[in-house]
Amino acid sequence: MSSSTSSDIVVRAKHLGKAYQLYARRNDWLMQVAFGWWKTYFKPFWVLRDIDLEVKRGESIGILGRNGCGKSTLLQVICGMTLPSHGELRVNGRIAPVLALGSTFDLELSGRENVMIGGAVLGLKRTEILRQFTSIAEFAGIGDYMEQPVKHYSMGMKTRLAFSICAHVEAEILVVDEALAVGDAAFQRKCLDWIDGFRKTGTLLFVSHSMAEVRRLCTRAIWIEDGRIRQEGEPSEVIRSYHRALLVEKDDVHRFSAAE
Repeated sequence: MSSSTSSDIVVRAKHLGKAYQLYARRNDWLMQVAFGWWKTYFKPFWVLRDIDLEVKRGESIGILGRNGCGKSTLLQVICGMTLPSHGELRVNGRIAPVLALGSTFDLELSGRENVMIGGAVLGLKRTEILRQFTSIAEFAGIGDYMEQPVKHYSMGMKTRLAFSICAHVEAEILVVDEALAVGDAAFQRKCLDWIDGFRKTGTLLFVSHSMAEVRRLCTRAIWIEDGRIRQEGEPSEVIRSYHRALLVEKDDVHRFSAAE
């Protein structure tokens, strides 16, 4: 483990693992609830396996890996959206999870109402949200749609709104999971410029398939393969190894299979 003091570490994971329960038949879930103390009616699907990770205050970490390798699940566990199946996790600081916040929008409510709810979820008081609402709306740049139900938004518009809320909560840790991939070029530039400023004082956890963005934004990269950390270090070195593996190693469909 790192020799850094505890105050320097904002995220510490030790032997972290996450498994989902997969049921072959519809009624197996009920059987598990009723008789799970005696027999197991599901197959575990291990998405994360023995993750050891320390994130220092002020670091910008890019997380790489194939689809389904566990990148997003790791961020969900760190954000508290799902609990780990085993291991230890400590997070020190307010988190602003961009894509996670957008996925929890109430589709029947307007953008304005979701700003109020989203800001409250991230720890802002109502007076703070109202004071910053004009700035949030201007950053999102969705115009009159702010007063329309979110169910009428495109994915890009939802991301604009979510990112804008997260940019105004004064968080210590920003978590971005492929959020920039669905925005248009102008909004991507705005977000990247904002992240550049945030990195001067905050900690960034950044999942992306854009290696150019990882190189630009990150001081360290972590490559996850089959739910484990395969390599971590300087971004250019990790990206080089990752690209080499994509070329020479077969994309094995069995990584999506539950354990026997």
